[in-house]
Amino acid sequence: MKVLVINPGSTSTKVAAYENETCLWKQGIDHPASEINAFACVGDQYKYRIAIILKMLEEKGMRLECFDGIVGRGGLLNPLGGGTYLVDEDLVRILHNAPGGEHASNLGGIIAYHLGRSINVPVYIVDPVSVDEMEPVARLSGLPELSRLSQSHALNMKAVARKVAREIGKNYQDLNLIIAHLGGGISVAPHCKGKMIDVNNANNEGPYSLERSGTLPVYQLVKLCYSGKYSEQEVLTKIHKEGGIFAYLGTKDGRVAEKRMNAGDLRAKLVLEGLCYQVAKEIGAMATVLEGDVDHIVLTGGLAHSEYITREITRRISFISSVLVVPGEEEMEALALGALRVLNGEEKALTYDT
Repeated sequence: MKVLVINPGSTSTKVAAYENETCLWKQGIDHPASEINAFACVGDQYKYRIAIILKMLEEKGMRLECFDGIVGRGGLLNPLGGGTYLVDEDLVRILHNAPGGEHASNLGGIIAYHLGRSINVPVYIVDPVSVDEMEPVARLSGLPELSRLSQSHALNMKAVARKVAREIGKNYQDLNLIIAHLGGGISVAPHCKGKMIDVNNANNEGPYSLERSGTLPVYQLVKLCYSGKYSEQEVLTKIHKEGGIFAYLGTKDGRVAEKRMNAGDLRAKLVLEGLCYQVAKEIGAMATVLEGDVDHIVLTGGLAHSEYITREITRRISFISSVLVVPGEEEMEALALGALRVLNGEEKALTYDT
């Protein structure tokens, strides 16, 4: 089976070709801001990006017709269960309407659908950001008007969960895991027998990250919002793009922050320690969701490459369960494997229900 994988970002598109579980090639395509900004909305970019993908395939000497299926990154849809979803005309229309907001990931299913329709092969998305398997009690926030939402790094976390399960000779559905994705945003989720039954919303809850503020003192936040110093959009930007490590140290690169710490910068040391402290605390909280029955804790994502960060987190949580480190994020592989599980008959493709 050959699968074409498409993962759009805000200023780039990652493309890969897989033959069964083997990656034949993987390449990123950068899109100049001058070209991207010419479009009124993200959804309008799909023809522009399709043309570039087809040109790249031609340069690699691969015909689109050689693929048995095409898979794209899932977008900001309404809440849905985890798994591989068939992309049809209705789902493409929903992705264009962007129910969860405009985001480059919405283009994944749109681009894949138009390419797949042209050669009559099935098209899928896998474990979108909006995967929601939370239990009812986990949705309560303390105010009826503010229900907790599940938005996380579900694609990588579920892929890592399956990988860990394979390596220890068990099924994902038989394990209780706590998985912490550490990157530009941080997601910490308890996986109970194949379901993410709770998770901090990676956009505005949980530990602070490289650029996100995480959970904030609510009373002080309200006073800041009404201080007259910032507009609504400016506050949202501070929380989502200018918080965390960036707010304290002026960098979104964890390697730079760690280099400063190693050079004797005490503020950098304190801020990195704070990130580790908050991640460990969130993992401890999620252990209570599993009532202490935790088979393994897994640290993944870009920051898991840091020996200092993984060591400091492990030092605080190893009393709960064994800690495994699976650094980086294999989104392209996760997308390919999700499609292959359906193409090979291991799973049945799901249909998105509005």
